Amino acid sequence: MSTLSEDKKKPDDPEELARSWDWHVRRKVAWSSEASEKILEQLSRDASQWVREAVAGNARAPAAVLARLAEDSSGFVRAAVALNSHATSQILDLLAGDEMTDYDSTLQKNRYLVKEAAAKSPHIDPATLDFLARDPDEHVRAAAASNPRLPQEAMSRMAKDVFWEARNNLARNPSTPQDLLAYFSADRIMDVRATAAGNPRTPAEALAALASDKSWEVREALAKNTRLDGRILADLAGHWSWMVRAAVAENPHTPAETLRRLAVDPDQSVQKAARGRTR
Repeated sequence: MSTLSEDKKKPDDPEELARSWDWHVRRKVAWSSEASEKILEQLSRDASQWVREAVAGNARAPAAVLARLAEDSSGFVRAAVALNSHATSQILDLLAGDEMTDYDSTLQKNRYLVKEAAAKSPHIDPATLDFLARDPDEHVRAAAASNPRLPQEAMSRMAKDVFWEARNNLARNPSTPQDLLAYFSADRIMDVRATAAGNPRTPAEALAALASDKSWEVREALAKNTRLDGRILADLAGHWSWMVRAAVAENPHTPAETLRRLAVDPDQSVQKAARGRTR
C-alpha cells in the first residue's frame, strides 16, 4: 500500500515543473533534452515567448509543434525554429520570407534574425538558399554564403559580393570550388585572404603565393594549414613574427629539421611548441 508521500509528485517531476508559476523553471524544462513530446506540446502554447522559444529550439519538438511555432507571433520563437536541426524544408521556405528584425547595438543596425537563421540551416532547399543569397541585406547574404548547400552558380555570383563577410564565409565554406578559393586568396581584404590561407582545399599554387603575403596574420593562418608543403613551412619558420613561427611549430607536417631549429628559437612560446613536438 502506497503512502501519501509516495503518491505525491516528486519536486523535480517534469510535469509538475512544466506547470510552475515561474517561467524560468518552465523554460528550463522546455530546453531539456529529456522533455517528453507531451510536455513540449504543452509548453509550446505557453504565455511566455521565452518558454516557447526554448521549445522551438528543442530537437525533440514534434514536427507539428515546429510548424505551428514557425507562425508564432514572436520573431525570436520563429528564429529558434529556423535554427532547429529538425526544421523541415517546407518550414524553412516559409521562414525565408520572414521580415522580422532586431536591433544589433554592436553593428548599430537591424538584423533579419529569422532569415539569417533559415539561411544557415542544413535542411534548407538549395533554391530557397539561392533566393536568400540574393537578399538586399548583407548579413542575410553572408549567412547564405556559409551554407554548404549553396549552389555553385550562386557561389560564383557571390564571389564578387561587396560585403567582405559574405566572401569570407565563402572562403570558409567546405563546398566552395577550388577556383574560387584561389580567387579569394588574392582578395583585397586581409581577413578573406587569411581564411583562404587556412582552408585545406585551397590549391597548392595559391597557398604558395600566400606565403609572400604582406600580412603576418595571413601567413599565420597559412602556417596552420595542414596541407601546406614542408618547404613553405621551413620558409615561414624564419618569419619575424613569433606567432607565425609558433604556428609552424604546431603544424603536424612541419619537417623535423625545421622543428629542431624552432626548438632554440629566441621566443619561449615558439620553443615550447617546437620542443613539445620533438619529444
